[in-house]
Amino acid sequence: MLSLTLPVYSVADELREMQKNPDTWVMSAGNYANTRYSQLSEINLDNVKDLKMAWSFSTGVLRGHEGNSLIIGDVMYVHTPFPNIVYALDLNNDGAMKWKYEPKQSYDETVPVMCCDVVNRGLSYGDGKIFLNQADTTLVALDMETGEVVWSDKRDDPRTGATNTGNANVFKDKIIVGISGGEFGVRGYVQAYDVSGKTLYKAYSTGPDDEMMVDPQNTTAMLQPIGKDSSLNSWHGEQWKIGGGTTWGWFSYDPDLNLVYYGSGNPGTWNPVQRPGDNRWSMTIFARDLDTGMAKWVYQMTPHDEWDYDGVNEMILADLEIGGTTRKTLVHFDRNGFGYTLDRETGELLVAEKYDPAVNWATHVDMETGRPQVVSEYSTHQNGADVNSEGICPAALGSKDQQPASFSPKSGIFYVPTNHVCMDYEPFQVSYTAGQPYVGATLSMYPPEGEDHLGNFIAWDATKGEIVWSKPEPFSVWSGALSTAGDVVFYGTLEGYLKAVDPESGEELFSFKTPSGIIGNVNTYEHNGRQYVAILSGIGGWAGIGLAAGLTEDTAGLGAVGAYKSLSSYTNLGGQLTVFALPD
Repeated sequence: MLSLTLPVYSVADELREMQKNPDTWVMSAGNYANTRYSQLSEINLDNVKDLKMAWSFSTGVLRGHEGNSLIIGDVMYVHTPFPNIVYALDLNNDGAMKWKYEPKQSYDETVPVMCCDVVNRGLSYGDGKIFLNQADTTLVALDMETGEVVWSDKRDDPRTGATNTGNANVFKDKIIVGISGGEFGVRGYVQAYDVSGKTLYKAYSTGPDDEMMVDPQNTTAMLQPIGKDSSLNSWHGEQWKIGGGTTWGWFSYDPDLNLVYYGSGNPGTWNPVQRPGDNRWSMTIFARDLDTGMAKWVYQMTPHDEWDYDGVNEMILADLEIGGTTRKTLVHFDRNGFGYTLDRETGELLVAEKYDPAVNWATHVDMETGRPQVVSEYSTHQNGADVNSEGICPAALGSKDQQPASFSPKSGIFYVPTNHVCMDYEPFQVSYTAGQPYVGATLSMYPPEGEDHLGNFIAWDATKGEIVWSKPEPFSVWSGALSTAGDVVFYGTLEGYLKAVDPESGEELFSFKTPSGIIGNVNTYEHNGRQYVAILSGIGGWAGIGLAAGLTEDTAGLGAVGAYKSLSSYTNLGGQLTVFALPD
């Protein structure tokens, strides 16, 4: 294990080396590639059934707890949803607090404009600092030993609807952050800092080429140059200025290619009739040079989105054999229900197949153009404003939302927490006012016809675009997965169960009910020669917004409340970290 004295590396090399140590968990996904895989194997297929709770910690906050802890040396760093408290817990003393940091943020300016609960997806580490990306868009660098503020920068204004739910990302010697607020007409961007807090660049999702940091000739889409004014030409007038494309999801990084990968969200408004065109580059995978910020390639998954299928889900980097050749791939499970495999160096589309059989809004993705083939019956634009389009699958929260999948290089399979939810969608005319909701649609959600479960946990072969096995769950699986060298896969459920399954069959091997529903991500570490598994529980997020915010109308919570109303019979509010280990 790491001692309290960390190895000495240059800032640029530090994380690349630290993530190789399986005893620790030094970034949100465990590594740059976003695999959420651990080499630890003390807990394995044979003994996982014997797991017991080792210790727990109450966060003191009652909203949705997404993300996971960091483990560096003998300290675990834990975050909370708003007000975004950070705890440093002493692993040598059953999680006793070494320090606590609680930022001062305006509740009245920030919380009312947070779309889908007041979640925060975690902390990051670099250069002896813990980075907190606050709800009010302030990036804070904390001394990892004391919790003292080293520097901070507030990059946006919640009074315009701009907030933050995503974690900061430390890649090499830079910190990359995104922005939330697509439901308020916020124009999405990514911003890069150096470790001292100096802004290096800011690249938008929509607008003029220079502001997006794209090169008309050298930035490609489907292997072809995107051309001049590729975004401006796809919007009516100046709608791109309130065009959404926010960047609140997960980021990954390939240090050999020096490319950072992330996705952009929905275009504003949710009424597609008001914004004709492809609305580029919302709903897009970006591959950017980390040092310069310039985009090397882009791929738009849902041109002219009509269903709120944000493209922000994780990009998992894996070298896979496709067609007899090992390819450097990027695998992405989009909200729109298609699982994509692309060449992460060139952006070539290799695989695009449905990972939930209920998906019906499109028949398939055209592999020549990259465009989904939309079914007219489920087109909210073709049906028109003030018309209720019924039976669209998936619902707006997607066949998977931000809850991240895991890839096991041992099995070559991806383990994916999914939603199994459909919707009715009625768009209506809406006008833009800064700081006010810019949605323009009424939704209701429910299981697919003839079914009564809202989620599945699946195994996916990204080389073929095929489901290997599928394990139904009563509710959406809103927890991030973990796979390990011990041949075990973990995930959590909205009722609050931490589960372990066999990676080959999906057979359930272990289950423990934590005090509240799980929307956090499972991770693992080793301390004093013993492996531990940790999970944050605390119901909330989009699926749990009814419980978290006390909403009762079926169409409230952007349509989610009705579908998940029965959750109140299984769990309640509460924020807790629960840590498991094998018996002594």
